[in-house]
Amino acid sequence: MEDAELTREVVEKHLSTLGRSGQSFAYQFLTVPRQNLKNVSILSEYTHLRKLELPYNKIKDLSCVSHMPNLIILDASHNELSTFFGFQPPKYLKEVNFSHNQISEMKDLSAYFSLNKLILDYNSITEIKGVEKCSSLIHFSIAHNKISRISGLNNLPLKHLCLGTAADRGNLIKKIENLHTLRALQFLDISSNRIHSLSGLQNLPLLGSINFESNMISEIKEVSYLHDILLLRELNLKRNPVQEQPDYRMMVIFLLNRLTELDELAVTAVDKVTAVNKYDPPLEVVAARDHMTHMVYQHLQPQVIFDSTLPSLDAPYPLLILTGPQACGKRELAHKLCQDFCDYFAYGACHTTRGPYFGEEDGSDYHFVLEEEFQNMIRMGRFVQTMQYGGHWYGLSREAIESAAREGLACCVHMEIEGVYSLKNSYFEPRYILLIPTSTEEYISRMKARGLYSNAQIDTAVSRIDLYVRVNREQPGFFDSVIPSDNREEAYMRLKQIVEDFLGLHEQGAEGDRTRVIPDSSSQGENGEALASQKVEVNPADTDSMNYWNKVQARLTPQKTSAELASIHRKKQMLREALMGKSPGVYPQLFKRHAHTAPSLLGPPSQPGASSSLMPSFGRPLSDRIEDSSSEESRASSGLSVHSSAGALSAGSPAEGLDAGSGPKVEPLDISVLGQNLESLKDPLESGLTPDAPRSVPEQASPTPLTTSPGRPGSNAKPILPPIPSGRKGDTPSSRQSLTGQ
Repeated sequence: MEDAELTREVVEKHLSTLGRSGQSFAYQFLTVPRQNLKNVSILSEYTHLRKLELPYNKIKDLSCVSHMPNLIILDASHNELSTFFGFQPPKYLKEVNFSHNQISEMKDLSAYFSLNKLILDYNSITEIKGVEKCSSLIHFSIAHNKISRISGLNNLPLKHLCLGTAADRGNLIKKIENLHTLRALQFLDISSNRIHSLSGLQNLPLLGSINFESNMISEIKEVSYLHDILLLRELNLKRNPVQEQPDYRMMVIFLLNRLTELDELAVTAVDKVTAVNKYDPPLEVVAARDHMTHMVYQHLQPQVIFDSTLPSLDAPYPLLILTGPQACGKRELAHKLCQDFCDYFAYGACHTTRGPYFGEEDGSDYHFVLEEEFQNMIRMGRFVQTMQYGGHWYGLSREAIESAAREGLACCVHMEIEGVYSLKNSYFEPRYILLIPTSTEEYISRMKARGLYSNAQIDTAVSRIDLYVRVNREQPGFFDSVIPSDNREEAYMRLKQIVEDFLGLHEQGAEGDRTRVIPDSSSQGENGEALASQKVEVNPADTDSMNYWNKVQARLTPQKTSAELASIHRKKQMLREALMGKSPGVYPQLFKRHAHTAPSLLGPPSQPGASSSLMPSFGRPLSDRIEDSSSEESRASSGLSVHSSAGALSAGSPAEGLDAGSGPKVEPLDISVLGQNLESLKDPLESGLTPDAPRSVPEQASPTPLTTSPGRPGSNAKPILPPIPSGRKGDTPSSRQSLTGQ
């Protein structure tokens, strides 16, 4: 098609949108695309035009626009214009599109004070200039030119800035600069350039969409420059080297968790949660994850009954946890507390992969191990909780708790707040005491005085004070008590008072009416019975002492004899073997005891070889029945749910005596009588006989009224049996032969 000249007929054919122009009406829109127009001078007669569109022609001169004072929109894209605004400025001109022309230089546009949209894409412009005084310009696009440096845009009210295009070559820009004054900028397209860093966008608070496609961003850390842009929702980093990094998408979503679209793909809530849980999970998530790990590894090991979880415990095993920021004094206070309350607490030394500080001892303060050994212990299921702090692992082992439980003591441990979160997922119900510095300056000076910590470690420790304070404020009840740790002596006195309240211990004197009374086992009545009138003012329903009720009761009750302790140990061992499959028949037998009848100690003398009054129908010796009774009573006092034979004793009256021709009536056991008859067992022992051999009851046993003995504190179901003579386990034929006189 040959070059054409715009004629009146063509103009009248393409006019549209009739509107008022002064006192008359006229057509205001003219659109003449793809007509190979070169001369449009006839448009000088159409002064009423408000919108003129002449794309895809060969126009080189637009001087006719000078005669259109009411022109608002001008589209002269895809033409052959070489001059920049070669016409007098229309008063109301707002939008101009000169893309795909041959413009090489920009000129001053200060006269175009109404201009708010300017498109200069696909030209040959080398420098941005002339728009500094366009106070209404909010949309500026200059992609696919020869711009090498961002300039000439200071203090413009721009909202949309396009300096590149993803479809083709953008510009030659290598650095983001001179954009900090564009405070209203909301959309930035700087694709297809040569930018290596995202620095320079920090001070654009309203920026919501950024297109960096086809640049040279190679490090994910560059995304951190966009972290403080709170309104940023869309980011495009396609065809950048950074996309080749592993987990690129998750890391960007984590760093910019407000994004709704990344690389033209929607960012879902699941993506955000996954990213946070992977790179910076909340303490609760880390604790739950570690707890599941330890539970899985523990269940892969042979199952045993731990001393801290024995069936005899009707309350959770007592743990005391001291927590607080690094160097707050929790380790020193834990050691001092265990020394002063050695009858109640044992120090639980944790394992760690860090090296010992000056003055720390392996096995006393921590168990210092290599990381490989620590990880092996995790896989062996030996930890109750683990945590990472300062690049090192810390863990509370199962053995640290069990070693204290075997001694009948509560375990006192110190740890950081991560360990507290982990321990709260376990079945333990510790008491948590927070030691918190209240003076930052004093806390810093104390850490520097120790000479063990670097400046970075001190800064980290100080920053974590706010973490402890925030958790205590936002989660009421997370810590049972909070103690200021600035003054160590005052902190310990407060800690000591709290522990005494937990244990129900109260000193006499200053507090007067609150008294702790301990039964004296050496104080006995006339019949050798322990005094039961002494009591302890401890309320087991009180939440402050509930977990320590068993411990207090154990301290107030008389000590078990060595024979009783041995019997309890045997039963525990049988339980362990039964659960481990070593002796599956033992555990059911504990629950299938036959109800034994207690023979009278007043029966007639038995004949050698005949069934004695002390021997039941199944022929068991007295010593065995004493052992069973002692074991049953020990189980009752320790809370084991095993059926006791003592419940089968009948309560016959001693006044009824013995029926002629019938066996002795079943009488309830009497401690005083057993204590008197125990003396008769000593003679055979002194002569080398064992009490396991059958023997007859002394003929001269005088009737004694049978009374019910008051049980020891903590056991109101069964009487206390007398100590079992040592050497009872011997059951040789020679001893039986000597005892029976055969």
